[in-house]
Amino acid sequence: MTRKVIVLGEIRDGELRNVSFEGIAAAKTVAEGGEVVAVLLGESVGNLAQELIQYGADRTVVVENPKLASYTPDGFSQAILAVVEQEQPDAIIFGHTALGKDLSPKVASKLGSGLISDAVAIEAAGGNVVFTRPIYSGKAFEKKIVTDGLIFASIRPNNIAPLEKDASRTGEVSSVSVEIKDLRTIIREVAKKAIQGVDLTEAKVIISGGRGVKSEEGFKPLQELADVLGGAVGASRGACDAEYCDYSLQIGQTGKVVTPDLYIACGISGAIQHLAGMSNSKVVVAINKDPEANIFKVADYGIVGDLFEVVPMLTEEIKNLLVKA
Repeated sequence: MTRKVIVLGEIRDGELRNVSFEGIAAAKTVAEGGEVVAVLLGESVGNLAQELIQYGADRTVVVENPKLASYTPDGFSQAILAVVEQEQPDAIIFGHTALGKDLSPKVASKLGSGLISDAVAIEAAGGNVVFTRPIYSGKAFEKKIVTDGLIFASIRPNNIAPLEKDASRTGEVSSVSVEIKDLRTIIREVAKKAIQGVDLTEAKVIISGGRGVKSEEGFKPLQELADVLGGAVGASRGACDAEYCDYSLQIGQTGKVVTPDLYIACGISGAIQHLAGMSNSKVVVAINKDPEANIFKVADYGIVGDLFEVVPMLTEEIKNLLVKA
């Protein structure tokens, strides 16, 4: 059965986030040959519309309004609901990001719809769309289907591969005018922390540090390795609580959930709360002086040793390999 699916494109610093393209790929599976409509919300975002089509959307609907310059749940929900009313989709796909986690329940409530959140896999089977999502902090998985009404789901970033970009692909771009009113939240100013490098939630490689890094200085060798591998630096809650790094780097049950291709845990004991945030990484490498550390139980490869000796050695060896390549 074919379906019309709308996908919310997410923008950060004037560029589309990778989860937008992953959402289009997910929507293609849900649509089963039907139409995929991308949606962009913002102040001046129309210039990004064709890129979503190049990644597989059939067309893009743009809602531009000065009150959408910064995200607010009221403003964005009014805009997306106006698009839903116009398009009458069979399914909606959001990214399970900070924005998506905040916005999707609000929109689902307004639509009187259920919501399948944090899906890591989607497949069409027997006329149904089957969503797989982790439960119990990633210790188990459940499969869900929607038996009646609107299919509404959010997908975890870095789990569903985007389609290959086709720069020659074009499609219709239309606009919807929405009156944004009665905002309970008004953004006067946005102060951003200077975070350089790769977005942690979308990184393919993450070098993460725990209490074993011992200090803020201890993160420097981890950053050097991350730079060589084109990855990002993360941290356990213990490292954040000890003020070795900012909480924006925290990975775990109360931090960010990540699923990189490669996760290197340095000086991390492996508390269950941390494992909840990274246990679905494709390959896990643990570096720890304690051979009994819990992190080794989930690691594909383990190195028992001092991270301050091992990490610089890894960095140099990888540099040499890259030079030879």
